[in-house]
Amino acid sequence: MSMIRFSALPSTVAAGYREGEADAYGLTPERRISDGGGVPCRHCLRLVGAGEPYLTLAHRPFPAPQPYAETGPIFLHSEACERHEGGDALPPILRHPSYILRGYGDNDRIVYGPGAVVPREEIRQYAAELLERSEIAYVHVRSATNNCYQCRIDRV
Repeated sequence: MSMIRFSALPSTVAAGYREGEADAYGLTPERRISDGGGVPCRHCLRLVGAGEPYLTLAHRPFPAPQPYAETGPIFLHSEACERHEGGDALPPILRHPSYILRGYGDNDRIVYGPGAVVPREEIRQYAAELLERSEIAYVHVRSATNNCYQCRIDRV
């Protein structure tokens, strides 16, 4: 099995959004207060606690716009938080029963065929299998119900 690493939103990107940098749609991130009901921060890969401020914004986890560069809503602590260090342990935000795992090539385009809805307990194994394929450069973990970007999985 390949070694994998769960990768969070880069700190420079998170800091830009916190400082009011425009999101993928050119809008200023919205500021809200969490009710504690499941707001997953894409930087620390932990839930935003009840009463804590957070940002809602449109994010495109790709280097440039192109037909396969999906853009969607994400949440982010509005105060600085420590970036998830990676490693192969499931991040705390991955708490639902299943997620979409989708492989992308070096050209940042979907590799059709192996994408699947995967039970939470099988994410690590399936991601490792995907990353053993030479045409897959990285994997996105996305919500199985809303397709929201959660994090990226890279080969180590």
